[in-house]
Amino acid sequence: MPASPTPSAAPANPQKARTGLNRIWHAAGYSIEGLRAGWNEKAFRQEAIAAVVLLPLSLWLGRSWVEVALLAGSVVIVMIVELLNTGIETAIDRIGPEWHDLSKRAKDMGSAAVLLALLLCIGIWAAALFQRFFHG
Repeated sequence: MPASPTPSAAPANPQKARTGLNRIWHAAGYSIEGLRAGWNEKAFRQEAIAAVVLLPLSLWLGRSWVEVALLAGSVVIVMIVELLNTGIETAIDRIGPEWHDLSKRAKDMGSAAVLLALLLCIGIWAAALFQRFFHG
């Protein structure tokens, strides 16, 4: 007869054992730490400063809630993608400083994602500005 399994050890990550409001509280703390870490990155800091200007401006430029949501959302998407790109770069750098084709590929793809998010944001803002000032 096979031996009965031993009780599992405590999870390696204590967050996995939390439930309810305790889990939400700790998750919010981790998110704030992530924003603080992002602030230490020059690109994210520049995008956050731009967001301080662009988010209120989206309320003025947008003529409906949908336009405001597109304008503001495109700015926030750039910041989200930048944080994800920084996370990828940080994880790759933790593995080791030596050059590897897969590491380069992962970092390049993260950078490309930021570029696409920026192009989307610029396109949305350009269309809204054109509509507001040149199309009546």
